Amino acid sequence: MSDVQAERKVEEEEQKKTEKGGELLFCGSTCWDLVGRRKGALEGNLVSPTRLRPLVGVDIRFVASGCASCHCVAIDVEGRCYTWGRNEKGQLGHGDKIQRDRPTVVSQLSKYKIKRAGAGRNHTVVVTEDGHSLAFGWNKHGQLGSGSVRNEFELSPVRCLVSEVTNTACGADFTVWLSSVEGASILTAGLPQYGQLGHGTDNEYNTKDSSVRLAYEAQPRPRAIASLAGETIVKVACGTNHTVAVDSKGYVYTWGFGGYGRLGHREQKDEWVPRRVEVFQRNNVLPPDAVISAGSVNSSCTAGGGQLYMWGKIKSNGDDWMYPKPLMDLSGWNLRCMDSGNMHHFVGADSSCISWGHAQYGELGYGPNGQKSSAMPKKVDILEGMHVVNVACGFGHSMIIVDRTNVGDQLEQLDVYDGKASDPEIEVPENKTTVSTKKGAAKASDSSKKRKKSNDSSESEEEENSDYEIDDSDEEANGQVERKKKTGGKASGRGRGKAANKSSSDGKGTGRGRGRPPSANKSSQSVQGKTVKRGRPRKS
Repeated sequence: MSDVQAERKVEEEEQKKTEKGGELLFCGSTCWDLVGRRKGALEGNLVSPTRLRPLVGVDIRFVASGCASCHCVAIDVEGRCYTWGRNEKGQLGHGDKIQRDRPTVVSQLSKYKIKRAGAGRNHTVVVTEDGHSLAFGWNKHGQLGSGSVRNEFELSPVRCLVSEVTNTACGADFTVWLSSVEGASILTAGLPQYGQLGHGTDNEYNTKDSSVRLAYEAQPRPRAIASLAGETIVKVACGTNHTVAVDSKGYVYTWGFGGYGRLGHREQKDEWVPRRVEVFQRNNVLPPDAVISAGSVNSSCTAGGGQLYMWGKIKSNGDDWMYPKPLMDLSGWNLRCMDSGNMHHFVGADSSCISWGHAQYGELGYGPNGQKSSAMPKKVDILEGMHVVNVACGFGHSMIIVDRTNVGDQLEQLDVYDGKASDPEIEVPENKTTVSTKKGAAKASDSSKKRKKSNDSSESEEEENSDYEIDDSDEEANGQVERKKKTGGKASGRGRGKAANKSSSDGKGTGRGRGRPPSANKSSQSVQGKTVKRGRPRKS
């Protein structure tokens, strides 16, 4: 039990440090309805860490977003929960589907003291100090854990069927809870398509006996992962369709979608049950204060001596890392916190803030004169000397909490963003937002390298996300490979449902799919005359 006690001691110390909170800074896209969807430059990108007017002076102790999320969650020291961003599925929890450009308190959570939160693509989950969990947003796959999928949208918080919850994390369309219940320290609910729930199945079935169209049975009731019943899971992080967890002994487990080697098992096979990562065993188990993170196509953690290891798709070009390798650029740094977005990363270390990755909207925070992307870790100069308490990364944005002590007037020199006024007569002060807006307007990346993402469920989901755009480098970031159908030079209909019911033998191709073959033979799929394993990226 000594390792569990050590873990709890570290958590208590961390909680004491974050209890006082700090100032929330934001960088990245503020065009919540357009980010990831529209080609070309977006107006209003904040390319430097910027204070948000409604939260100036508010002590924020925790922030959450997700690699597939276009919305944000912040929690202050009083336990109030603020949300803002995209809200087309009610993921902000305000009882409506109205987008919020400014952090707004979730009034229906006012009787609870919130301590943790997680954000998926279209849903949000929070944890209260007394061990309960509530969720809101899209519930098509049961990712809210309410035990039912009768209501596709939950615009207000509903109770999750879990107890004694200590933490939560969200993938795109699934949720993971950590619990102090013995033998059930980790529970999952939501979309099981790639085995990311860890229950040994993807719950796949044919929609009709005569149809080859496949669907995935939702799991709305949180269920403990049986293979981990004998372990105490103390940390968890979720990518779009994969999960990383650490137990009290310091062993690392990964499962879910295996493309690009993001599971760290030296192969690209999907894992339907948690599998221990070989590198972090024997003399290299994770210490109690280790940091873990999961991006859309990669995973990270700190091991012995605080060394950061990464695996999966690390850069837009170059070889994928099929197993954990040390990131030597950060050797010797004391990493306190880390998070990963779609293809970018943020780290709080010593008295510096470090970011790197592929970025389009200023989410690395390098400023109007700095580079937009960086393959190597690079200091965020404007935050040098500040103590970073917590970080969170979303689809095209980053959030940083900095300690207000010993920063002098550094915070006062930062821009303050007012958000888009709901009243058209209210003008945003030019001296603050306009500067960062004009300088920070992101340029469009090469449009020939962009494709539309197909989605992994019903037509209603396709409506939401079929117009997402991502680079070729992470076309499987959503756990899918896009297939184009050559019919008069036009692409096929959206999603798997439109084209998956046509056999590739008809000479018209399979259309855009979900990385699943349309025929009964599920082991391979014919694409442009080549046989491709499901879950593996195509080689150009």
